[in-house]
Amino acid sequence: MPTTLGEIAELIGAELDGNPDTAITGVATLLNAEKGHISFLSNRRYRTYLGATSASAVILAREDKDACPVSSLVVGDPYLSYARVVCFLYPEPAFTPGIHERASVSATASVHPSAGIGAHTYIGDNVRIHENVFIGPGCVLEDDVTIGRKSRLTANVTLCRGTILGERVRIHPGVVLGADGFGIANDGGQWLKIPQLGKVIIGNDVEIGANTTVDRGALEDTVIEEGVKIDNQVQIGHNVTIGAHTAIAGCVGIAGSASIGKRCMIGGGAGISGHIEIGDDVIITAFSGVANSLTGPGVYSGAMASTDNKTWRKNIARFKHLDEMARRLKRLEEKYDK
Repeated sequence: MPTTLGEIAELIGAELDGNPDTAITGVATLLNAEKGHISFLSNRRYRTYLGATSASAVILAREDKDACPVSSLVVGDPYLSYARVVCFLYPEPAFTPGIHERASVSATASVHPSAGIGAHTYIGDNVRIHENVFIGPGCVLEDDVTIGRKSRLTANVTLCRGTILGERVRIHPGVVLGADGFGIANDGGQWLKIPQLGKVIIGNDVEIGANTTVDRGALEDTVIEEGVKIDNQVQIGHNVTIGAHTAIAGCVGIAGSASIGKRCMIGGGAGISGHIEIGDDVIITAFSGVANSLTGPGVYSGAMASTDNKTWRKNIARFKHLDEMARRLKRLEEKYDK
């Protein structure tokens, strides 16, 4: 979507140093940008590329302006401004409304005329699909599913019975919402499956990455509130609640009945135990293991850094004696003070 530098500056509220009539046709990195491209600098590691960039303009912070050899757009948050520019230049592709001839739609389903249903998609009984919804090819929508307006299922998404999606939800390929949670009881050494009676409820403006799974609730519902962003290959157990505008990176595992607050950030590969509470504005760094509740805002870490196996084995052996060593040290300190 070609535009001008002046239009972009107005869009992001930038201080423009350059010709406002300069044509902008795309976005690229500092290193690979060419004439007509707009680029950005938000990470100091890439500042070395700024002086040699061939971009027509660069979005940057004020402290980097003097080092910029081309037109500049000075903003407070270059990365956020870049994101807004990309959304403007590359709007979501339009789709053709209608139901593909190779889709299977129940006679009791309600599909708004403005919705688009892809090939080989199955839509079960009493499904409700609202206006401007796009259902890509190969999706399965079981009975009693509801999808709010302007939501998109890219392809091969499965929404199990009773799943509810809000408005403007984005679901990427391979996602499964509403499969049975891991509910089993031990019966004399054998496992008895417990029926999962709840459902999955997804709020407005949620995005869920490829191959992520969210289990239905056992008795009550699994709830993901508005604005939550979930990366690829995340596992969310039954009866989990995730507060609004929380972001979860790839390969995180959240066990059943955990409650996560609003505006949290959870790093890749973290594991969260079941039946614990994480408060609002909590940041959990990558590969952390969270076994207890974290009620206050702050940054939490719980993983040991990797090292060679021989050293790691020694450290683990000594770690087991940490409490004993701390008590001995305390006794020595008390004796020294006397």
